[in-house]
Amino acid sequence: MTGLFTSQDRYIPVTVVKVGPCVVTQLKTMATDGYDAVQLGFGEKKKSRTNKPLQGHLKKSGESLYAILREVPVDDPGNVTLGQTVGLDIFQVGERVDVTGITKGRGFSGVIKRHGFHGGKKSHGSHSHRIPGSIGCSATPAKVIKGKKMPGQYGNERKTIRNLQIVDIRPEDNLIMIKGAIPGSRNGFVTIKKPKFAK
Repeated sequence: MTGLFTSQDRYIPVTVVKVGPCVVTQLKTMATDGYDAVQLGFGEKKKSRTNKPLQGHLKKSGESLYAILREVPVDDPGNVTLGQTVGLDIFQVGERVDVTGITKGRGFSGVIKRHGFHGGKKSHGSHSHRIPGSIGCSATPAKVIKGKKMPGQYGNERKTIRNLQIVDIRPEDNLIMIKGAIPGSRNGFVTIKKPKFAK
């Protein structure tokens, strides 16, 4: 993350994302697959680290091998060709997008870190500094309700942050600046798409 100053001297925190160039590696149609979508490839991959079936699959769209393959639904795959490059020209400054990524893994965490519990008293004699406290329901129904906020695995899950604004686009470097934070660690892979119900 970094920040930009606007023409009105306002400081905006932004996340720098390298977008593409992505190459169309497969076309999926309603007739053959039951739905309309295109498969995009991103990031270079060595031939020695790519198995033969995947090499044959990617050879149809060119000689390059890709580290990441993702499907994107489209209305009409007929408007797209194999090997076509998808760049930054589909986005505009000021546009809203949805960003999906894998959040940072935080391991097995307690309720204070995982759910934001306040914790117990810090006074002398207190034995409940960071514990969740009582979780039962007395005699009725005499069980712990499903979905109770408890310690457990935190992070390392797929998350989508919606309605983020594109602040700046730099096509010469394939970079876009998105206002605010997005899920994932530094150098992680994310999917950027236009909202389904864009205003």
